[in-house]
Amino acid sequence: GDVLLDREFIQDDITASAAHARGLARIGILTSSEAEAMCRELAALSEDLKSGAFVLDERYEDCHSAIESRLVERLGDVGRKIHTGRSRNDQILVATRLWLKRKLGEVQALSREVAEVCLLRAQAEALPMPGYTHLQRAVVSSTAMWWAGFAEAFIDNAVRARQAGEWIDANPLGTAAGYGVNLPLDRGFSTQELGFARMQVSPIYAQLSRGKYELAAVDALAAAALDLRRLAWDLSLFTTAEFGFVSLPAQYTTGSSIMPNKRNPDLVELMRATYASIAAARTELEQLLSLPSGYHRDLQFTKGPLVHAFGRGLGALALLPNLLRGLQWRPERLAQAFDEGMYATDKAVELAVAGLPFREAYKLAAAEPLPSHGADPQASLDARVSPGGAAALGLDVLAGRLAAIRASD
Repeated sequence: GDVLLDREFIQDDITASAAHARGLARIGILTSSEAEAMCRELAALSEDLKSGAFVLDERYEDCHSAIESRLVERLGDVGRKIHTGRSRNDQILVATRLWLKRKLGEVQALSREVAEVCLLRAQAEALPMPGYTHLQRAVVSSTAMWWAGFAEAFIDNAVRARQAGEWIDANPLGTAAGYGVNLPLDRGFSTQELGFARMQVSPIYAQLSRGKYELAAVDALAAAALDLRRLAWDLSLFTTAEFGFVSLPAQYTTGSSIMPNKRNPDLVELMRATYASIAAARTELEQLLSLPSGYHRDLQFTKGPLVHAFGRGLGALALLPNLLRGLQWRPERLAQAFDEGMYATDKAVELAVAGLPFREAYKLAAAEPLPSHGADPQASLDARVSPGGAAALGLDVLAGRLAAIRASD
């Protein structure tokens, strides 16, 4: 099964192999024409993989042996030179590292897109809606506040993905089996060639970081999936007949197999389940790392959870922007959900501003909950002037943070 997982990594292995070939030419292990021939054949293999002319399957032990086999088939003894100064250990390390950088870039881009949708909708609509604590009606909130909350959440998720990408942006190529090699490899060249920010200097640390860097990447993915789960939970509740606050686009719902009266938010529920897969993958990775220093074959099993976590996680995140663009609020149901008790906090604060100790104001508001503006949800929102509150959402601040993320892409 490992060779099938390697379909995820083979293009990155090809990229790193070409950099290694050029690096060998720089120190005289290959002639420039030999390195050019290798790079030409590696580029051809990459194209054959894309077109389906070459398929990585059980004929090969892994992606590394498949690449070398192809080079030997096309170039004979020259192809056999590609493994000089290299181990399958640093091969999979560098391929995985390149893969992770790209996947974290996708988490960042999708989180940013979700934040952009949320911010646009926060700017466009501010319908009064109930705010809940403990799933009990608590205070007056608004759709703009709901959107702004998830906008800031996904801005943070984009930042987290970028930070994780920067943290793991270290080149392990040239560390071989974890102890260096008796060759003056130009590791600075391969670092630059592959677009890494820095060299991972210690070969022993290169092995120690295997799994540790994967965990950091999965944690960044999990942060986004955690907010996705809570957003999906909100929509699951809001689409019930009991709430009725939201209508979802038809393509995000399904009919019941037996009940003709039903439209179910199946896709939202599947999105809600995504975090479980990522958490399971994280646990599997963490448990695999109960190892001393150096390479161990156990580490082969880090690939599966990694591929599974990012496959499920990115698949779910990719569905979110259009779902959020298409959902519709139902203002009449939102309006029906207010009761007088939801104004009690406003009343308590008003009394406190007038000079009563807050605990006394609290008791009076419990008995007589209506503030000076009465049971008017819009007036309640207009009075909420604390930074981040409904009358001071700070959307310009969030827009500035989003612009900074776009500039960093």
